[in-house]
This record gives sequence, structure tokens and C-alpha cells, in this order.
Amino acid sequence: MMEIGIIGLGKMGFNLALNAVSRGHRVVGYNRSLEKVKKAAEKGIEGAYTVQELVEKLSPPRTVWLMIPAGPPVDRSINELLVLLDKEDIIIDGGNSKYTDTLRRAKRIKQEGLHFVDVGTSGGTEGARYGICAMIGAEEETFRVLENFFKDISVEKGYLHTGRPGSGHFVKMVHNGVEYGMLQAMGEGFEIMEASEFDLNLKEVSRVWNHGSVIRGWLMELMQSAFNKDVKLANIKGVVHSSGEGLWTAQTALDLGVPAVIITNSVFIRYRSEQEDTFAGKVVAALRNEFGGHEVEFLKEVGLDAD
Repeated sequence: MMEIGIIGLGKMGFNLALNAVSRGHRVVGYNRSLEKVKKAAEKGIEGAYTVQELVEKLSPPRTVWLMIPAGPPVDRSINELLVLLDKEDIIIDGGNSKYTDTLRRAKRIKQEGLHFVDVGTSGGTEGARYGICAMIGAEEETFRVLENFFKDISVEKGYLHTGRPGSGHFVKMVHNGVEYGMLQAMGEGFEIMEASEFDLNLKEVSRVWNHGSVIRGWLMELMQSAFNKDVKLANIKGVVHSSGEGLWTAQTALDLGVPAVIITNSVFIRYRSEQEDTFAGKVVAALRNEFGGHEVEFLKEVGLDAD
């Protein structure tokens, strides 16, 4: 059994905490919204109502996992933790931080005598609950301390020590760039069929493509699920927001001189989707909602027919 503190009990953090508790680990959870702490306590997660309380409830050497939005919130949490934690404690960033920020943070934390681990976490909310795919950047000794825990909370063969700190978030960044391209290809394919002269049942197309075809897979399963809810996706607005990783991947490709044409174009199309509604945008928006619970914009209240 391992003790771990989780800061951030949103969609991913809450499910990750449930995942760990269900496998016999002790989890102390904190969230700025105290209602989420109370909800977590009802599910076997020990609640903490301040970061200091979370740290005090953990036995040293402590491990604290951040599952919060990338950017300044991560820096603020690290600043707070560095005052409260002891040398040899471990800070994990399991969010989608930009890898260059991770490199900076890892250097600072090491100088303070603590250990830093970056975990690219994939699998969406369902994966967080039942088994993540983890890309782990850490020093070798730190990874060995945490390896059994990662094995427990991941799907079978679903974790990898990618190398030194920063490498986990780098690999996850590229993963999400690839995801951008795959989603866009699916969106365009279904838009071509929707615009054709044939009266196609796109729900059934997604079903048959997922049984034996070359492009079968989880995303196609989710496509069928989305069509089950709304066969024409009529009530979903084709606006697909960009959360950053695709852009970072495209920028890194430019820096490295790698011609990442598909990924880069898929980023541009997401920007385009904020200006004009398209069926391809509806497909991608629906898929992102299915696998990650990402918010979608509706044309009207759910349950009403669109014009």
C-alpha cells in the first residue's frame, strides 16, 4: 500500500483517487472547492481542507500528485508545497503541462532537495477511474519508488518510464498532437458521408468500421456512442477548442525541422471551428466529450430539436 496526496479533485483527479483507493492505496485529497472534498470523503478518499492539512496527513517521505490545469496554477501549487514539504518528498505533475515548463520546475525542485515526476496521463475519465496510460518522466531512483503504484493504477502494460523529468510531458504532448490529427480525419470522413447523395446511417457506419476494419478502435467505439445519443449530432455546435498540446506539438515540430503537416493543420482547423459551424466540428466535439468529458457547446437546450 502507498500513501499519496492528490491536489485537484476534478474529473480526472477524482477518478484517479477512486482508482487508487480501489486498489488498496491510502489517498488524501484536496480541492479548492470544498464540496468536492466532501464528495470525495464519501467515496473513501480522506479529505483535506487545506494543502497544509493534506501534507500533515501524509507520512514522510511524502508523495503529492497535482491534477490541476497547466500553467500558473501548477507553479502556485509547487510554491506552496515547497514551503510545507521536506527534502526527499516527491511532487508529481499529472496534468498536461508544457514540457519546457516541466524542465524548469524539475530543476528548481531538485535544487530544493525534493524529487519531481511528470506523468503524461491518457485514457480520459474512464481511464483515470479504471486504468490510465501513463508516460512517466523521472529520475531512475524516484521511478523505482513509485513503479508499483503506477502499475496498480494503469491498464495492463499501460505505463512507461520515458526517461528523465520532462520526457513524460513531452511524449504526452506528441500523443495529443497525434490525437488532434486522428480526430480531424474522422471528422472529415463523416462530413463527406453526411454531405453525399446517399442516405447513410452514420451510427451504423461507425459500428461496422469498428468490427474488423483497419480503422477500428476506441475512438470509433466512442463515435458510435455519440451517434447513439444524437444520430445527426444536430444539437452539438461544431466548435472545437484547443487546449494547447496540439499547438505545442506543432511549434516543437517547427523547432526540430519535422514536417508535421497533419497535426499543424488540425490545430488551424480548431481555430477555424470557432468561427464557423461544420459537421466535422460536430464529430470532433462529440468525440472529445465522449472520451474526456470535454465541454461541448449546444445550439439549443439538450432534448430540443435544432432548426
